[in-house]
Amino acid sequence: MSAARLRLATRGSPLALAQARIVQDALVASDAALAAPGAVDIRVIRTTGDRMQARPLAEIGGKGLFTKEIEEALLEGHADIAVHSMKDVPTWLPDGLVIAAVLKREDPRDALILRGAGGLDALALGAVVGTASLRRQAILLNRRPDLRVVPFRGNVETRIAKLEAGEVDATLLAAAGLNRLGLGGRASAILTPEEMLPAVCQGTIGIECRADDMKTRDLLARVDDAPTTAAAACERAFLAALDGSCRTPIAGLAEVYGDALAFRGMIVRPDGSEALEDRRAGAAADAAALGRAAGDALRGRAGKGFFDHG
Repeated sequence: MSAARLRLATRGSPLALAQARIVQDALVASDAALAAPGAVDIRVIRTTGDRMQARPLAEIGGKGLFTKEIEEALLEGHADIAVHSMKDVPTWLPDGLVIAAVLKREDPRDALILRGAGGLDALALGAVVGTASLRRQAILLNRRPDLRVVPFRGNVETRIAKLEAGEVDATLLAAAGLNRLGLGGRASAILTPEEMLPAVCQGTIGIECRADDMKTRDLLARVDDAPTTAAAACERAFLAALDGSCRTPIAGLAEVYGDALAFRGMIVRPDGSEALEDRRAGAAADAAALGRAAGDALRGRAGKGFFDHG
């Protein structure tokens, strides 16, 4: 990285670009030298996950498909930093890379979008809900086994357009994504964590760089949000303890209150027939240990085959 230029790699979806600009603004606010035109150079990288839109992520390799090519650009020196939705980042990073900062978390909750108004209770018996998320599918079916859930991929605008065209009766999207795109008003209802526990790190933007690039790491430390970092550490440790991916219906939300942290984690059978949860509270400094303990406890309770379909 030169003193006057920072190469930022991102996916090319409207939401990814909006998040890249949020990071760009945060960096400029932290260092006046980055305010010059072109000082933060946003570079779009098309990932495997972006190219393969026809099939559910669980069938084609998981959420790491949204980060693989971007991380390769970092490792090969074609970019200095990468911006990710942290819920898309696998728990194990490639050797030589680190998440050097996370920004203050946006709303972590899920938004329900209907062609009318109302929440889950507004969905008619047997209504068709489109989602690409096994977590959302499993929790929906646990709450409302009468619903029919169908695969539903594409960027935010594409999914809203499919809904309006009548392909499904409802869909679910992250409230944070809607807000960042200026589409928060499209939500028919914002679901509480009790109704729909969010994905791990939902609403959190992470910034990745090479582990040995100390100049960049020092710069990113200025934009890191400590409470969000603690929450992310807890939730990602929970996911790692369960060996979780987008192939497994796992949800978790850590909330930080000063020096304290409260966590709720959940695992659900893919067909929604059973849900198990664990709650932990302790010091924010012990975030990762709390998440790991919750994951270990649920893994022990679930037993072998809990996540099998059927």
